[in-house]
Amino acid sequence: MRKALFVLLLFVLSVRPLHTQSAPEGLWQGYDGEWRHVSSQLIALAEATPEEKFAWRPAPVTGPKMPADLKEGMDKSVRSKAEVISWLKRSLEAVKQAHLAVTPKDLERKVHIMDRDATIDGMYLRIIVHANEHMGQLVAYARMTGVVPPWSGN
Repeated sequence: MRKALFVLLLFVLSVRPLHTQSAPEGLWQGYDGEWRHVSSQLIALAEATPEEKFAWRPAPVTGPKMPADLKEGMDKSVRSKAEVISWLKRSLEAVKQAHLAVTPKDLERKVHIMDRDATIDGMYLRIIVHANEHMGQLVAYARMTGVVPPWSGN
């Protein structure tokens, strides 16, 4: 029994504590930090993708009303790398600014969306989760087309 406790103690003392390991900028820093992290990864991946890969389009999606300057069919007309990255940055910034504008009381407000009850805070959490879901899809697509995500190193 003493030997087992001694081995366990040696193991615990030799393991580097998690809090001293450096996480990518933004991780574990609340909503804003997580949003900065996923935003920077989405932009880095878009910038690493060659121009000729930008003709690909995902299936149609639904959501809130689109901005007035976002017209039906833009998924077919906005194809250049520069245009796509510009729209990506614009949409990520729009979410960031909208979140910065809400108060703690606003975050508690109840909403009913897609036949479910939620809070505004829950909706912002869902936006981050959704952005990371798309990140996974984009990483898979990037790797299928030979693009290596810049942060992965391989």
